[in-house]
Order: sequence, then C-alpha cells, then structure tokens
Amino acid sequence: MNTTLIVFVALYLLGTLGLGMWAGTRIKNTSDFAVAGRSLPLIMVITTTFATWFGAETVMGVPAKFVQGGLNAIIEDPFGAGMCLILVGVFFASKLYKLNLLTIGDYYRQRYGKGIEVFCSVAIILSYLGWVAAQITALGLVFTVLTNGALAPATGMVIGTLAVLIYVVVGGFLAVAITDFIQMIVLVVGMAIIAVFASDLAGGADKVLAMAHQAKLWRVLPEPSFTDIMFFIAAAITMMFGSIPQQDVFQRVMSAKDAPTARTGAVIGGASYILFAFVPMFIVAAAVVVMGESAMSMAMHDYQRLLPTFIMTKMPLVMQILFFGALLSAIKSTSSATLLAPSTSFVENILKNLRPGMSDKQQLFAMRVTIVIFATLVLQYAIFMEGTSIYELVSSAYQVTLVGAFVPLVMGLYWKRATTQGAILSIGAGILVWLLFFPQITSWGEHFPGQLAGLVAAFIGMFVGSLAPQVFKNGGEPTKHIVASA
Repeated sequence: MNTTLIVFVALYLLGTLGLGMWAGTRIKNTSDFAVAGRSLPLIMVITTTFATWFGAETVMGVPAKFVQGGLNAIIEDPFGAGMCLILVGVFFASKLYKLNLLTIGDYYRQRYGKGIEVFCSVAIILSYLGWVAAQITALGLVFTVLTNGALAPATGMVIGTLAVLIYVVVGGFLAVAITDFIQMIVLVVGMAIIAVFASDLAGGADKVLAMAHQAKLWRVLPEPSFTDIMFFIAAAITMMFGSIPQQDVFQRVMSAKDAPTARTGAVIGGASYILFAFVPMFIVAAAVVVMGESAMSMAMHDYQRLLPTFIMTKMPLVMQILFFGALLSAIKSTSSATLLAPSTSFVENILKNLRPGMSDKQQLFAMRVTIVIFATLVLQYAIFMEGTSIYELVSSAYQVTLVGAFVPLVMGLYWKRATTQGAILSIGAGILVWLLFFPQITSWGEHFPGQLAGLVAAFIGMFVGSLAPQVFKNGGEPTKHIVASA
C-alpha cells in the first residue's frame, strides 16, 4: 500500500468537497440548484458538457474494448456519445433554451400534457440506474486498487459515493459545474502527460500505432451482412439518440448564460470528448506493447483493472498520482451530475404532480432529500450488480429512453402535427416492441437489435397516432392539408 499516493488522493477529494461546500453558500433557489441560475460562461459549459460522458467507462471500459475489437467495438461510446452532444447543440439547444424550462420533463408536459411528462420522466430516471452504478462501481475499484485490496470493492463504493454525495447535496449543479471545471483540467493535463510517458515506455508512439495497425484496430465498419450492419447501427444510435432526452445533458445545456452559448458549448464539448477519448485508448494500446500477452489476457478477462495495473506496476509515483487524480476527476464529474439529474426530474415532474402548490423552498429541500435516497438505492444496486462490466452497465442504460422518450421529443420540436395521442402510441409501441426482443421473451433479438426495432415502432406510432384521429374526423378521407403536412 502506497501511503503517499493515498494521502494525495485524500487531499484531492477533500479539495473538491470544499469547493462544493463553498458553492452551496450561493444556492438561493431551485433554479440555482438545478441549472446554476442559467449563468455559466462558454468555457464552463464546454467543460461540463465534456464531463457529461468522460467517466469511468471512457478511462477503463472504452480502451479495453478498443484493444479487443478495434474502433468497430466502440462505436456506441465515444462516437455515439460525443455525437449526441453535437446533435443537441445543433438541433435542440436553442429551441429548448428559449422555453426556459427547469427539466426536460417540463417540455413533455408543455407539449403533450402531464401523463406524458410523468411517464417520460420515470423512463429517464430509471435509465440512470446503470449509468450511476457504473461510476460507483469504478469508485469501488479505484479504492480497492489504491489500498492494494485492503478495502473491499463494496466498501470503496460506499466511501466514493459519500465523497460525491456531500458536495452535490450541498451545492447542486453549481457545485457540479465548478468542480467539473477543475476536474477536467486535472483530467486533460494528467492523461496527456501519462500518454507521453506510456509512449516512451512502449518505445515511441510509432510502435503503439504499428501494433494497432497490425491488429486491425482501426477498422470501423462491420462485416457486410444485414445482421451485423443492423447491430452496428443500433449500437451507434443507442447513446447518440437515447441520451438526447436526458436530464444531465439538458441541465448542462440549460445552465448556459444564453442560447448561443448553450449551442456552441454542446458542440465543442461533444467534439472534444470524441477526440480526447483517444488518449486513454492510446495509453492502453501502449500497455499492450509493454506488457504483451498479460495485458491482452487482462483485457479479455478483467479489463477494468488493465489500465490501473499498468500504471501501478510500470510507472513512477508521480504518474500514479496524476493517473488517479485524472481517473477520480472523470468518475466524480460524471457521477455528480448523474446523481443530481434524476433527483431533479423526480421532484419537478413527479412529486409536484402529487403535491401541487409546493413552495420553492420545499422543492429545494425535496431535491436534496431525493438525491440522498437515489444515491442510496443506486449504491445498493451497484453492490448487487458487482462483477458486471462498467461498459455494459453504461451501454444498457439508454435503450429505454431511445425507444420511449426520444421520438416524442424530436417530433414535438420539429413536427407541428405531433399530438398527445401520437406520443402515447409512440411510447407504447416503442417499449412494447423493444420488450418483445428480450431473450427471456423471444429469440428475435439474436437476429435484429431490439432497440432499433423499438425506435422504428415509436416513429410509426407517432405518425399513426397523430394523423389517424385527424383522418377519421373527416369521415375516413384525409384532407389535402393533412396529406401535404404528412
């Protein structure tokens, strides 16, 4: 056990905790708590949107999947995830910002009514289980590695959760944004320095790139068969589209000081994420060059430990300090926002419907209590799911919002004919078809991806549900106006 390393990590955790506590003194109302009072400048919007996705799976999950299967194996993340932010910036940020909403669920209420608001909010909240659990699982792994096994993963999960929970409960999204800004600087600088050192260990960047070329790791496209192409498309759009109707993405965009800042920050943040995700991929590829077969064996059987093991066994103390500072920055930045987002949605879009007339002070208190409850539930879920890969926990989190919440959002913004009936049929058809592809129900999922089938069904449901009532109102004959619009 390296006492010096643990001391540095502890001081770093205490420092971010102090920043969060300071931010808490500036929280006056729910708008401050949920979206930082819509006051963040461009640089902070960029860092906080970048931090949306740069979490445990980007540092430990994505690189190991890359050395196993190349770029084709990671089309969902970072490419799909980064494109999500770019699409949000280009097509959604300005339109949603001008509506002056507190949560993404507020949009569903304004456009379709309370029923759709509640259902979509529940779907969004449930999708965070796997996402937050992945971060908590990684925190447990970090503390286990740091203490050389003296702390069990479950104990590390508890400590890590408390380290994040305290400053989120006190400081809300303002604390998240401020700590994201500091943590992303630590992350970018730390990982860049480690990449240079890893390149030297491997004998130069050319050796690492040559290994990647020889192993055909730059291959992006799938095999030219219908099944492989469909699963490739489904993997790409799961986070690309399924993450758009997410409260953490919405909060980061809506926290900007104006609409142009929201749009630009999301686009730059998404592009930066895709580009910088190659840094941990390069480091793990260097680890394969340095460690040989032992690295590939670990990538196949215990990939979450590959990068920490490489750092701990092959690099000096200063690199270890930089690595764990960068890793904790990535995990804490993601887990903090993903604890806040579902809690905010629950209070604003579910609790307020059950208890109308709540004062702003009561809502603020309810948000803080809900964060504690949600963190406790996710911690239990993470402990129960111990052994499940971080990448799989994350990638499975967004299918429900893809098939249930994406279509009503995009069609509501861009198709004037979208109706509440269309949203109901879209949600029902999307989720029903998606469920039918579960292996426990049918074997269809072996031949076609369920989330893609659900998405197609959701679009069909929206068109049929929105247009059919208008058609039947005209005695079964559609009017010219309806035909033209469709």
